[in-house]
Amino acid sequence: MTRILAIGLHPSAIDYTRHPGLDEATLTARVEQGSAALRAAGLDAVSCLIGTDPDEAERIVRERLSEGPFGVVMIGGGVRMAPEHTLLFERLVNVLVATAPGIRFCFNTSPETTIDAIRRWI
Repeated sequence: MTRILAIGLHPSAIDYTRHPGLDEATLTARVEQGSAALRAAGLDAVSCLIGTDPDEAERIVRERLSEGPFGVVMIGGGVRMAPEHTLLFERLVNVLVATAPGIRFCFNTSPETTIDAIRRWI
């Protein structure tokens, strides 16, 4: 079975002023529901929640990668789609490519689409 690393912003790292109607408790519940769907589907997914500091995020991702091997990495929309996180996204992609050669990338648009993104590549 392919092991999956699921990287996303920790709900406490989000600037909710940019997301009307969303708060930390709601996002936390959505992330947990997405994780539960992965478990229910029998997928071997390891959660890797990060903050917005690129150095700290790289350290956390490297720690998780040491628990591998991982065949697929899912990088969440909160990391990829906000312009202020471009450096963070670049750093993560480069660390993953250097540390886990051959890893396949997939991308969700919300916690609810994580399972669909992963299924495209496993």
